[in-house]
Parts: sequence; C-alpha cells; structure tokens
Amino acid sequence: MASPKDVLRKSLKMVHGCPMVYAFANNWEEVEQFRSRPDDIVIVTYPKSGTTWVSEIVDMVLNDGDVEKSKRDFITAKVPMLEMTVPGVFSGIEQLKKTPSPRLVKTHLPIDLLPKSFWENNCKMIYVARNAKDVAVSYYHFDLMNNLHPLPGTWEKYVENFMAGNVAYGSWFNHVKSWWKKKEEHPILFLYYEDMKENPKQEIKKIATFLEKNLNDEILDKIVYHTSFGMMKDNPLVNYTHIPNTVMDHSKSPFMRKGVAGDWKNHFTVAQNKKFDAIYGKEMSGSTLQFHTDF
Repeated sequence: MASPKDVLRKSLKMVHGCPMVYAFANNWEEVEQFRSRPDDIVIVTYPKSGTTWVSEIVDMVLNDGDVEKSKRDFITAKVPMLEMTVPGVFSGIEQLKKTPSPRLVKTHLPIDLLPKSFWENNCKMIYVARNAKDVAVSYYHFDLMNNLHPLPGTWEKYVENFMAGNVAYGSWFNHVKSWWKKKEEHPILFLYYEDMKENPKQEIKKIATFLEKNLNDEILDKIVYHTSFGMMKDNPLVNYTHIPNTVMDHSKSPFMRKGVAGDWKNHFTVAQNKKFDAIYGKEMSGSTLQFHTDF
C-alpha cells in the first residue's frame, strides 16, 4: 500500500513533455479519462496565481454570498483539484466523483493536458494570470513548504529553473499564452491577479456575470470582505493548515504568504531582473497578453 512517504520530495516526472509533480504523474491515466459534466466550472491557473482566492470567490458567487454556506467544508472538498493525489490522503478525482453538480474543478494543467471531455462538454472556465516575477517568488516559497515538490534549492538556481520551465507544470510563458489564445474559441473568462487586487469588486462582478448570477452591491461587498487576503489567511478552511504537516510544512512558509503585487522587487537582483526581462521579451513577443509588472 503506497503512503505519502513514497512520493515526498521526488523529482518531477515528465507527462507528455510537461514536468509534473511525481505523486500526480503516477495517476495519469485516471486524469486523462476523467469524465466532465456539462455544468462543471473549471478554475485554471498556473500555480501560485490566486487559485485558492478565486476558488473561494466562485464558491461564494454560486451561493449568493452566503458566508455560512461557504464555511460548509474545506476548500479542497468544495473545489477539488483534478490532478491532485496523495497516496492514502487525498484524491481529487475521487472527491469530484462524489461532488454534486454544478461542480467546481480546480486545475493547474496546461491546455493539452486537460482531459478532452472538458472541451467536448464546452465547460465554462475561469483562468487567472499573474505576472511572472511574482509567480516565481511565490512558487519558490511554496516549493520550500510543499513536500510533494522537489526541494527548490537556492533562489538563484530556482529563478533559472523557472525561466527555463524546469518546474512543476512547465513553462509559465507557454501556459499563459496558450490559455489566452484558447479563449477565442472556448467560454473562458480570463482574469488578472493584479486587477483582482486593485478592484476586487469589479472583477467579482465579471465572475458573477460570466456565471449568470445577478448579485447586488451588498452581496458583492460581502464577497469582497470575506475573500480579502487577511480574512482568508486566518481562515483554517482555506489556508491549507488542514493538510498534514508531512505534506505541507507551514513552518517553512505559510501557504498564504503575502498576497501582494510587486513582491518580486524584494527578491530579484538587478542582474536577475535584466535576464528575466530579456527572456520575457523573447518568449512573449507576438502575444497580445499584457501584464502589470511595474508597481
């Protein structure tokens, strides 16, 4: 019988050309064959781009801002992560199978690894993109505390790996570019983390409209308050402190660390920033995708 110990701090495993968390890759056939339902709502991000935040927002939007309903269970049960599997602890797919419709499905998968049935069923999707430099910093701290990922090593080494796409889920550049393009042919609401920080009410309203929910200002304000970083960081239902310490070690770094835009400036050296900008310019040339990186 496999146990969590068998999958901790293992090297990433390639799945169809994409580096994947070892624990998740072992389960891949089940992921590929996953059957979606037409009313599934898929929340997609590259890791560390506001996934838990937008998951809680969407759950509250669907429940008309009812705070008590939002407290009914842990976020991992309310919005199961499709590819997540920890032997003997958790399986996103098993959780999803017993979740009543309409289900919220969380994933970090790039377009070509998402199970085909989501496209066939024309499921609505919400994609959140966050600027690459802040993602790199947040991902580094996440990899320090998340024992399902390989040890990140030094920040200097990590930022090189991130730029090269040698981290779980592969290249940030390819991820955001392909999802941005996909929205031309599929019902995808594309949001920016930075816009959500700047004007949460406006962005929550976009989500409500996309999900065909008509919420008044009072309800929108309630959702803004309940899903603010301070509230979520202290909420044991969403801050991942319910995950066993062997898997996520909050003494290394909290799952919800800062939740700000622009923290990269505290980590990048001038030389790293220059190199990052050069790679960014090359990778993103030809894309109409625009991020706020200067704060």
